[in-house]
Amino acid sequence: MNSIAIMGKPNTGKSLLFNRLTGMNQRVANFPGVTTEIKSGQTTDFSLVDFPGAYTFQAITRDEQVAVERFEFALDNKKIQTVLCVLDATQLSASLRMALEVRSRANHFGVPVVFAVNMMDEIKSLKLHVDIEGLGKALDAPIFAISARTGEGIKDLGAFLRSPKTDQVPTDQNENFDFYQHARELALKFGPQTDLIVAKKNKLDRFFLSSTFGGLLFAAIMLFLFQAIFTWAGPFMDFIENSIAWASEATTGGMADGLAKDFLNDAIFGGLGSFLVFVPQIFFLTFIVGVLEDSGYLARAALICHRPLKFFGMSGKSFIPLLTGHACAIPAIIAARSVDSPKKRILTILAVPLMSCSARLPVYGLLISAFIPSVTVAGGLFGLQGLAFFGIFGFSIVAALVVTSLLSRTTYKDETDLPFVLELPSYRLPHWKPLLIRSARSAYQFVSKAGAIIFTVTVVIWALGYFPNGSGHLDTSFLAVLGKAIEPVLAPLGLDWKYGVAILTSFLAREVFVGVLGTMFGIEAADENVDSLIDTIHGSGLTFASGMALLVFYAIAMQCVSTLAVIKQELGNYKAPILIFIGYSLAAYLCAWATYLVFS
Repeated sequence: MNSIAIMGKPNTGKSLLFNRLTGMNQRVANFPGVTTEIKSGQTTDFSLVDFPGAYTFQAITRDEQVAVERFEFALDNKKIQTVLCVLDATQLSASLRMALEVRSRANHFGVPVVFAVNMMDEIKSLKLHVDIEGLGKALDAPIFAISARTGEGIKDLGAFLRSPKTDQVPTDQNENFDFYQHARELALKFGPQTDLIVAKKNKLDRFFLSSTFGGLLFAAIMLFLFQAIFTWAGPFMDFIENSIAWASEATTGGMADGLAKDFLNDAIFGGLGSFLVFVPQIFFLTFIVGVLEDSGYLARAALICHRPLKFFGMSGKSFIPLLTGHACAIPAIIAARSVDSPKKRILTILAVPLMSCSARLPVYGLLISAFIPSVTVAGGLFGLQGLAFFGIFGFSIVAALVVTSLLSRTTYKDETDLPFVLELPSYRLPHWKPLLIRSARSAYQFVSKAGAIIFTVTVVIWALGYFPNGSGHLDTSFLAVLGKAIEPVLAPLGLDWKYGVAILTSFLAREVFVGVLGTMFGIEAADENVDSLIDTIHGSGLTFASGMALLVFYAIAMQCVSTLAVIKQELGNYKAPILIFIGYSLAAYLCAWATYLVFS
């Protein structure tokens, strides 16, 4: 079977063409420590390997370097028989720059090249023209005019790829050959009139990037993104929770009480629910960010945010992950893949866990309700509890910026960085099928890679809370023993062992703090009986200073095994999540202690 490599620069429509040719018959290969994905798929007549886009073989980013190395390795080891190079008709000069290098490398190994000029639907809509026949003769290679969006020319291209007839003569350029100049000459001679394309793009940019409306539109789009992760994912998250609850009841409903039933209910089904519930958020985040990316707007958003974030060691491309982190750190860390610079990507990942995610809201709500009076100020315009919420969210953002600013000037000061290079692609409507495939793949990768780690920790936490006396005896469990063991550490914050148990169990998921604390106080269904829990907290002797210390602790502490698992998945090692857990836990404790001293 003929094996074909797809190459080209980013934003040429390679992925859409790949999906057109292969449908759902795809596999993805990841490389540890980088975000590079090399997709492979096949038809009945040939197989395709889609290499990530690169602007030149003189790779700048680590991901580009991996892509180029894997492509050359495949050529050298005779793993591909044909190269399909995709060009963007609306940016022909930039596309040809990479294409000429691809042809040179492929011909060096005796591998023929076929060219596909994509985006021809946009060229026709602008009433422009590309001399396909002339360009094909100049390149001395088969060439096809296509639109991966509409399907134009795909049938002819597919028919050729099933039985390619290429008779190219290897063309080895000397070291001083100017690919850039040759690409410009070819684009000027055979390409469309680019002034009209640039004029259309500039007209839209004057609105989207204007100092007046651009910022307002940006805020509205980001607000939509932020809300959509909650709103759209909510019903699906409820469905998953209800489905797991139903499955648990159906499986264990007829079982006798005891170890087996408790293990299935709390460890197996409870463990599944603790991470499967995040899958809809990951799906919708990937989908919405994909829409912004494919439409061309995400590049504009990064440009707007770059200057303020640069001061704190990040880049404009860090904004989407930071914003998404207020919903959930897990999809936000995955979204950090869009940050090209390895240094700034790491700093972005370090900042995301400090964003006040939705899992912290039950903790914030309980503590603020317990210690901040429900009164209004400024003539009833603001409530003290609302201002406290605003303050703790603002505190988490400032903490994240302080951390990245310090690390960028110390630990990562000498790290090799990349310039902020941003291509502003043409505005275009997204194609929905590839977006859905990409979103589903991100959700599946989370389940398959992070799920095992999360589930293991879930079972361990359950066992510590269950033994030695079984269900309903949490206060005499091994977990309680651990809580009492760390009580001397919590004593400087005015907290006893019960709060220690709640803190330990919330490592699995922050929001369980409320339920566990209620259990420790002997209150059933504490999540639905918050008022009684607040009264009990007051009666327990917990002071205002301790409450504020606990609030600050949860704003900083790395209390989420799911987040740590995804950090390990994204950075490719255990060292990073371990250091993050230790560092943020220590910082949370010190800040909480300082808060306790201030309010005592």
